[in-house]
Amino acid sequence: MSVDRPRPLVAGNWKMNGLKSSAKVLSEIQAGYTPGLKAKVELAVCPPATLIGMFAMMAVGSRVAIGGQDCHPKEMGAFTGDLSAEMLADAGATYAIVGHSERRQYHGEKDADVCAKALAAHRAGLTAIVCIGETRQEREAGRTLSVVKKQLRGSVPADSNSHNLVIAYEPVWAIGTGLTPTPADVAEVHALIRDELRRLVGKGEHAKVRILYGGSVKPSNAAELMAVANVDGALVGGASLVAADFLAIAGAYLG
Repeated sequence: MSVDRPRPLVAGNWKMNGLKSSAKVLSEIQAGYTPGLKAKVELAVCPPATLIGMFAMMAVGSRVAIGGQDCHPKEMGAFTGDLSAEMLADAGATYAIVGHSERRQYHGEKDADVCAKALAAHRAGLTAIVCIGETRQEREAGRTLSVVKKQLRGSVPADSNSHNLVIAYEPVWAIGTGLTPTPADVAEVHALIRDELRRLVGKGEHAKVRILYGGSVKPSNAAELMAVANVDGALVGGASLVAADFLAIAGAYLG
């Protein structure tokens, strides 16, 4: 890894999985986060909201960051069932995933909604992990780059910088399917994202923003994907529920 590249981040998105008994998985991740691995890569776990407080307390001193999977744009109010970014921060989270394709698909979230949530995360002192990515139909129509560019421009707040923003490129068709784009495809999209960040966060700062790849990342393909130019880590779904797999993905940075 070049010395001028951002410190890699491997983040686990547990989605709607995990009960209190899942604390065992976090304990195993912490135990396997050796000094050598800590020197190479940052780890974050984003469990369901019911576990954030407990996980944050468990993670004290371990350098494993804890994050939320969504947040409401408002700080407080009559929004039954929603959680504000301030609530996530109060529970001990330092990251918030926003704009995941499942939120865009099942909850109808548009780029403007994602931008408002990312701005809320910034307001609460959280780092927003902004997710973008094309569907299979969009890829087959040759629209991957135009879709990614549009989502990026519409989803990233104007106050973003390398301290409060992470981008996660997750081609929708690769999430949970076992399919992944080729390294060349990933390189093309991440290069576009890096170039767009120059416009969105400024020259120089754009090189420091971490761009993660997500979508069927597993131990068997992690090293190849993490070696791609402008890939600064991974947003991991199902494999993050198994401590050994999650640590093996992060271990790609040990060389």
